Amino acid sequence: MSLGDPGQAGGPPNLPAHIEETRAAIGRLHEQHRQGATPLQKTVASVAGFIGRPRFAGLIALLIVVWVAANLAARTFGLRPIDKPPFGWLQIALAVLALFVTVFILISQRRDDQLSELREQLTLELAMLADQKGAKIIALLEELRRDLPNVHDRLDAVAEELAQPADPEAVLDALKENQTELTPPADTPKAD
Repeated sequence: MSLGDPGQAGGPPNLPAHIEETRAAIGRLHEQHRQGATPLQKTVASVAGFIGRPRFAGLIALLIVVWVAANLAARTFGLRPIDKPPFGWLQIALAVLALFVTVFILISQRRDDQLSELREQLTLELAMLADQKGAKIIALLEELRRDLPNVHDRLDAVAEELAQPADPEAVLDALKENQTELTPPADTPKAD
């Protein structure tokens, strides 16, 4: 079976070893993140996951309709409603629910941000490593070109420049400078 051919019985394609190793490393990163969660964090994530589904919005809408209908029906049948219009208890309940939903989502997002920061760091490190490898390859090719007797020796300024890996500190300073130029000072009034 060659690379890219489907696996047995319609399974996933056979991938090169380095891709499988990368997939496994990413899987381990996610698994370690999941295993590092406390029971409370797992509970909050489950609640936030439920809240984020359309089913939750439907459930809330149904509960509101039932609450309003039950209280209006109680008045119609001469019974004392639990919550008279404008439904103050319902408003309080929805405000408390909104507070908890917000807190659950923020807690869940904060934990997800930790994983995102790890992935960003990994991406940055791999990009810097790729830059260094690319620069080394260009430098070796230029050296090979200079050493081959049958290849005309010439100066290639672009290749010489690309053969130098990027200086992370210089790039960071340039990014900061660019950000400073794009951000107006706090005391400067904005034009309307």
